[in-house]
Amino acid sequence: MCILSIRAEEKKQKKTKHGLASPPNTERRTILNGFPVVLHPKTGVSETRSSRLRCCTPCTTAADGTVGNGNNRRSILLSPASPAAVTVRAPVAPSPMPTKRRGDQLRDCSVTLPLDILWLPKAAMRPFGPDPSHSDCVLVVGVSRPKLAALFLSVMLLSLFLTFHILYDSAVYSIQAATAISENKIAILTNHIPNPPVINQPVVFPNRIHFPKTSRRLPQCLIIGVRKCGTRALLEMLYLHPRIQKAAGEVHFFDRDENYLRGLEWYRKKMPHSFRGQITIEKSPSYFVTPEVPERVRAMNASIKLLLIVREPVTRAISDYTQLRSHAATATLPQQQSLSSTSPLSRSFEELAILPNGTVNEAYRPLAISQYHVHVHRWLEVFPREQLLVVNGDQLIDDPVSQLRRIEDFLGIEPRIGSNNFYFNETKGFYCLRNETGDKCLRETKGRKHPRVDPVVISKLRKFFVEHNQKFYELVGEDLGWPEE
Repeated sequence: MCILSIRAEEKKQKKTKHGLASPPNTERRTILNGFPVVLHPKTGVSETRSSRLRCCTPCTTAADGTVGNGNNRRSILLSPASPAAVTVRAPVAPSPMPTKRRGDQLRDCSVTLPLDILWLPKAAMRPFGPDPSHSDCVLVVGVSRPKLAALFLSVMLLSLFLTFHILYDSAVYSIQAATAISENKIAILTNHIPNPPVINQPVVFPNRIHFPKTSRRLPQCLIIGVRKCGTRALLEMLYLHPRIQKAAGEVHFFDRDENYLRGLEWYRKKMPHSFRGQITIEKSPSYFVTPEVPERVRAMNASIKLLLIVREPVTRAISDYTQLRSHAATATLPQQQSLSSTSPLSRSFEELAILPNGTVNEAYRPLAISQYHVHVHRWLEVFPREQLLVVNGDQLIDDPVSQLRRIEDFLGIEPRIGSNNFYFNETKGFYCLRNETGDKCLRETKGRKHPRVDPVVISKLRKFFVEHNQKFYELVGEDLGWPEE
C-alpha cells in the first residue's frame, strides 16, 4: 500500500458581504454525519476542496455523480465505513452520456489502473511529519487484483533478500580478508615466516581469490655494482626480508639509451608489485661504470639509496676474465671446439693483464673496472656520501649476516635476516639461502672456478692497485684492508 501526502492547492475565497447571495457557480458546503463536505456547483457531487481526482488525463464529470466515460466511469460517494472519506468505487455499468457543453469537453482517461483510491480528510488521520500543515489529505492506494498484489509483494521481498545477502556477504568477506592479512603480518613480525615474499601471494578463500592492493613503484634503492662482486647474491639475500621487493633481472634502464628514451613509465612496468612501505630494489652492475647514469638516476629520485658492493680488485679482475672466457666459449659454433688463436680470450689472463714490456695493461677492461675510485668519484659528485653504502663483497661471502645488518640499518628497516637463513654449500664453497619453503643456491654460472694465475702476476697487480685503493678509501671514508702484495 502506498500513502502519498498531497499539499493543498486551494485558493483563498473572497469574503462576501453580509446579506448578499453567493456568486453563481461557487462551491457549496454542507455537513454530513458531522463532517464538512464540499459539493461541486454543477454536479452536486462530494469532492475534496484542495484537489480533484485525476487519471492520466482529466476526466469528465456527469450530473449523476460519476467520472470518466463508458466502462471507465466511476461513482464518487461517501464511504459508509468512514463518513469523512470519499471513495472511488470500481467501474460500474455504463450509463447514457449526458449532453456535454463545449467548455466541458475533456479527454477521456487513457489508462485504467487496477487500483482503489481512497481520499481521507486531514481530520481523520493523525498528523504526519514535522509540519502537519503541509498536508490537507492523505491518498491511500491499494491494489485490487490479488495476483498483482502478490507479484508486487514477491518482487519487494526478493529485492530485500538480495540486498541483505549482498551486504552480508561483502561484510563477511572483508572481515576474512582483513583477518588473513593481519595474521600474515603478525607471523612475519614474530619471525614465523622467514620467507616474506609469501605476503605477495593472493589471499584465497573458498570459491574466490583476492589480490591485495599492490602497485608497481619506481625503485627506492639501486645496486649499482660492481660487476663480479656478488651483486646477484646480495639481491637474493636482501629478498629474504619482508620489506624488500626485487626487480626480475637486470633492467639496464639508465645505461642504455634505447631503454632510457622509453621513459619512466616503461621502467615502472619492469618493477614488481609491492605493498605500501616495501622497498623495491633493482640492480644493474653496468650502472657503476657508465658516465651518464648518476645524473639520470638523480633526475628520477634525488633521495634514492645506493648500494655498491666491491671485492679485492685483483680477485674481481680474475673473476671477470673467467666469465668473459666462459661466455665466449659458449657462443662458439659447434664446429669450433676451441677458441681461435687470434681471439684475445684465447690468451691467458697473464698475457692480457701484463704487457710485453712488463707493465700493467691499464686499458684491459677487467683491470679498468677494478679502479673503483675513477667511477665512484662521478657518483659522489651527484649524490651525498650518506646515500651510498659500500658493501664488502669478500665479507659477504664469509659472513653474510654482518653485512646484511649494515644494509638493513642503512635502508631503515628492522633486522629480519639471520643465520638461520643460510647454510654453507661445500661443493660451491659459499653460503646458500634457506627459508621455510626450502633451500636455494645461485645458479651454476655463479661461483665458477677461477683459472690458476701466476702468483708473481697477482703480486704485481696488487702493488699496482695500492695507490688506486687508497684513493678509493679516501672517497668512501673507510679502509677495506685489501692486501698490498
